[in-house]
Amino acid sequence: MALPLRVWNGTEWVEIGSGLGQVYYQNNQPSSGSTGDLWVDSDGTASSLDPADFLSISSASATYLSQSSASSTYVTIDGGTLTNGLLVSPAEDITIESTSAGATVNFDVKTQAILYYTGNASANFTLNFRGDSDETLNSIISTGESITASFLVTNGGTAYYPTAFQIDGSSVTPKWSGGSAPTGGNADSIDAYSFTIIKTGDAAFTVLAGAVQFA
Repeated sequence: MALPLRVWNGTEWVEIGSGLGQVYYQNNQPSSGSTGDLWVDSDGTASSLDPADFLSISSASATYLSQSSASSTYVTIDGGTLTNGLLVSPAEDITIESTSAGATVNFDVKTQAILYYTGNASANFTLNFRGDSDETLNSIISTGESITASFLVTNGGTAYYPTAFQIDGSSVTPKWSGGSAPTGGNADSIDAYSFTIIKTGDAAFTVLAGAVQFA
């Protein structure tokens, strides 16, 4: 379901695009409406939004949209779809850990787009992509959707690299840029591995991968 989008232009809210549902801007909480309607409370300000500023209609009852904290200026519309939206310099979550890659590295796509291990790798390793420790990747994306993830591994004088790949603990074989999988890592470098994971069916994925050395 694609919702219309309204953005603050400094003076007023301006509707952009179209789709199912409507967007309204007023100074009171709606008491009824159609499923999919999005309301913005005019008591809110563009610089300091809180959960009470954003309301949604579901089954003719108003509910707050989720937000990580009352002081945050970022609001998440659960289950919404932004169509033909313009993103200007979007930030991505990156996890930086002083960990050394070895054995199995769990990549939690719900909490990061990039995972960077700054400690020198200690052995070849397996990369396992999942939602997080509680949810599978298979459960959080639908068939026909994809996610992109990057893993940065630091190597010292002895280089190591990922020799096996998994999604939700099950083996998967990526298709590599250039047609060949890496056969080793690069000493005294940061090796960046990027993955586009496409869900093609229930627990079925096509993985497109690439590797680049930075030194």
